[in-house]
Amino acid sequence: MPEQAQERKSKISASRKLMLKSLMVAKAKEELEQESMDKEEEKQRYLAERAPPLNNAGMSFAELQELCQELHAKIHVVDEERYDIEAKVLHNTREIKDLNIKVLDLRGKFKRPTLRRVRVSADAILRSLLGSKHKVSMDLRANLKSVKKEDTEKERPVEAPKQRRGYKENTEESCSSCFHP
Repeated sequence: MPEQAQERKSKISASRKLMLKSLMVAKAKEELEQESMDKEEEKQRYLAERAPPLNNAGMSFAELQELCQELHAKIHVVDEERYDIEAKVLHNTREIKDLNIKVLDLRGKFKRPTLRRVRVSADAILRSLLGSKHKVSMDLRANLKSVKKEDTEKERPVEAPKQRRGYKENTEESCSSCFHP
């Protein structure tokens, strides 16, 4: 087994690895530049197709006004389409969020927040349970029985300690191995 681990070592030297990495980075950089140039060409082609250049030379004032009205109508239509698409996207994102919540509920995995220990009095707990309109004051210590120290000392009789519990006294009955004359 250890022999196989030694055989699996890299067969490529470090300098060769570095050269291959640099070639891969250069190739990725070229592809990224080519992709950005392709996107720019596609954009220019789309704009040339959708918005041809205006020939407003030699147009009268009335023709220019008519052209502006046509452009305004086209802009209005495009804005309506954009608004509709944004509304659909917003609706779909809400639906996706709701479905994700349902999936998490079905799985039973919930994000649990980190809990902190908070000191809350009994009055605050009652107020939160009963609502703020109920002003209930509850003194839990008032219901406790008060015990004085003197009373407890009188009740307990003071005796001399005999021996520890669990050990029998050293008597003839308890100690059969001892021989007493």
